Amino acid sequence: MGSYNILVIFCLVIALTAHKNYADSFYNVLDYEAVGDGETDDTLAFLSAWNDTCNDDDSEEWPTMVIPEGKTYLVKPITFAGPCKSGVQVQIEGTIKAPSEVSAWEGLDNGKWILFKDLKSGLNIYGSGSVDGSGKAWWDQSCKYHPGKGCTKLAPTAIKIINSKDVYVSNIAVYNSSQCHLTVHGSDSVAFQNLRINSPGSSPNTDCIHIQGVKNMLIRDSNLTCGDDCVSIGDHTSNINITKVHCELGHGISIGSLGKGGNEVSVERIKVEEITFKNTTNGARIKTWQVGRGSVKDITFSDIEFDAVKNPIIIDQYYCDVRDGCNATFLNATGTTMTKIAINVNCSNVVPCTGIHLGSIQLSGLGKYRNISSSCNHAYGQATGIVEPKSCLLPLDPEE
Repeated sequence: MGSYNILVIFCLVIALTAHKNYADSFYNVLDYEAVGDGETDDTLAFLSAWNDTCNDDDSEEWPTMVIPEGKTYLVKPITFAGPCKSGVQVQIEGTIKAPSEVSAWEGLDNGKWILFKDLKSGLNIYGSGSVDGSGKAWWDQSCKYHPGKGCTKLAPTAIKIINSKDVYVSNIAVYNSSQCHLTVHGSDSVAFQNLRINSPGSSPNTDCIHIQGVKNMLIRDSNLTCGDDCVSIGDHTSNINITKVHCELGHGISIGSLGKGGNEVSVERIKVEEITFKNTTNGARIKTWQVGRGSVKDITFSDIEFDAVKNPIIIDQYYCDVRDGCNATFLNATGTTMTKIAINVNCSNVVPCTGIHLGSIQLSGLGKYRNISSSCNHAYGQATGIVEPKSCLLPLDPEE
């Protein structure tokens, strides 16, 4: 990722933060008869407050919908839709709580709880409050752990942002989501900062953050502890920077899986830096399907610390239909692993990986896995500096 692209993202953060605390129109959900006792349905009050916020065309600054502190607001599946008259803000100081009963979604889309969509003029979600997904009832009938008739494959995402631009989410906590905690689809210029996302390690499919069809995004200074990926990066994403993130439990930071069903994908300019992984199944991971088509390129993981991670560096790359279309760099990684194979690069025999770079990597094994090693399959590239375990990359490009 070039310095210009990083500068664009940081300018986005500064610009969006400037709106915070400068609003001159506030729409407090308590003024719309929200109760906030954790039992009364406050959905209609939230919708009314949103409608007035979204349609405010008198405010000189972005109008703000306010969820006050000290109360818990029970909200059923809800959509905050645009377009709005201007950019809007949502200040969360209290707790927004999902229904604990699966039946609350009867006849509705099981995939969403709180949805923001079509907000092209800007969206700023901030505050010291929290979003409680009440996910246990969904986990207890998940097909992943409870296969059989009546099990659930799709459960609600806590906060989903679709088809929006200039989005900034900061400081809030999101926990116990039924499935993904925060997802972004089909959006541009997005920043997540100082987030606290948490669910048990045993909770199924609870990615902390999932992005797909997104360009120009920053995720930074956040603590992510979930039952699935800390961050998962899907198809058609570009110019993504993830920095200063603590990732615990779950499956690490994953690019993919990509190309399922033979889809053509393009994922490029992904930079992941200053990350700590603790007790995760995977660390830095790239996964693609054998039947897929497309490219995954300009991927960099750097300044990584692994603490008792099972698969610190892992690439499962079964397609790459263009030469030099699949490349990744792993730099300055240290720490410990709980498996024998600490570096695993498994690539397609049809179009191999040709641009893998390992630099300054020092990993050691724990417990019975003291003698760790690397494993490569159709993987070409270079190793620089000290690389432990020893690199298994082939030094020559197969086309030369």
